Amino acid sequence: MLLTAVMIGGVLVTFALIVIRLTDRTPTLPDQIELPDGAKAQAVTIGSNWYAVVTDDNRILIFDKTTGRQRQEITIER
Repeated sequence: MLLTAVMIGGVLVTFALIVIRLTDRTPTLPDQIELPDGAKAQAVTIGSNWYAVVTDDNRILIFDKTTGRQRQEITIER
């Protein structure tokens, strides 16, 4: 009986930690990157000398890692 209670408690704690970890997962951008007005980051990928930011308005923005300037913009078709 005690083992069952401990197992149920462990499953509940694991579930709670997963929920807490996955809520409000807004990506953190490096300080030198400024997104265009109104754009919000959905994902960030870091390369050897660039950052790629996927925005909520269906664009991929490529930024230079050293200067922070935008190198390229790719529009994603729906």
